[in-house]
Amino acid sequence: MSYDDVEIEDMDWNEELQAFTYPCPCGDLFQITKEELKIGEEIARCPSCSLYITVIYNIEDFSGESDQKKNLNPANQQPVAVA
Repeated sequence: MSYDDVEIEDMDWNEELQAFTYPCPCGDLFQITKEELKIGEEIARCPSCSLYITVIYNIEDFSGESDQKKNLNPANQQPVAVA
């Protein structure tokens, strides 16, 4: 069973680890990478103990398809006539 459910917004991005982190009661950090999130992983593990948390997030925020949508420039979009 998961120690806790944590929203991705409540986690911190750790540049050194290249992972989202959240404090573990043992004193270390739960960790999950962007690559893990992209493939649908939702478990962040602590490297120092057996605890883990469930990360609550929208997978579309981390998928490549979502990145392409974010890069759309509204100025380049053409109106479409609807009958």
